[in-house]
Amino acid sequence: MRTVTCASGTERREKELEMTTVRHAFDEELKQLQHELLEMGSYVEQMLDQAVQSLCQRDEELAKEIVRRDDVVDEMDVNIEMHCLRLLALQQPMARDLRLIGTVLKAITDLERIGDHSVDIAKAAIRLKEHPRVIALVDVPLMKEKVCAMIRNGLDSFTQHDMELAYEVCDMDNEVDKLYRRMRKSILTSMMREPVDLEAAALMLLVLYYLERCADHAVNVAERVVFVETGVLRQLAVSHSGIYVPEENYEEDLNQR
Repeated sequence: MRTVTCASGTERREKELEMTTVRHAFDEELKQLQHELLEMGSYVEQMLDQAVQSLCQRDEELAKEIVRRDDVVDEMDVNIEMHCLRLLALQQPMARDLRLIGTVLKAITDLERIGDHSVDIAKAAIRLKEHPRVIALVDVPLMKEKVCAMIRNGLDSFTQHDMELAYEVCDMDNEVDKLYRRMRKSILTSMMREPVDLEAAALMLLVLYYLERCADHAVNVAERVVFVETGVLRQLAVSHSGIYVPEENYEEDLNQR
């Protein structure tokens, strides 16, 4: 009887050690997955930054380089998706781990779209090179800086499990929306009041739209952070004042962490 008990205890310890080893390996895979996501986020953020730079400086060569980088983003998207699917198939994660992997799958779609919009801006920059400026571009770099900060903060909130930072991303989107409306109104007013290059005006309206959409994709990432941390998937609503607020009480979300 003692021999059986001893053997049973040894088997239990071996099983616990095996489970600990498997869990450690899985945690390392999750860290690598998050690293790949951050790498993709940094890449598309740089693309957006340089796309706007090519527009403001009328740098056609830089714009063409941005267009060529689209294939790199697509490759990153596919590689991370395959990594996620491999983890789902081999590890069969549950609860928070499952939400985390699902969030990465959603986030890479948003990042890929930001890359696409960066290419769209670069293509517009190439076409605008031969046109007179429709508006002063002083607010365009400002809008771009805010959008890039939203992308960074959205990804940081994910890796740092920081819901407060995720909500800040949504507040920043309100600032981007204000800039978008102001610049859009300026272009439309110019089109109605004085002779302008209509093609250039239309292209600038598209550039503003692409920037605003990039901000929306950053918000999508932030919303998924709330989902990972709370298990509740919700859109972050806009209050009547125009400021982003959660549909449920913000403090309640933080208490659920």
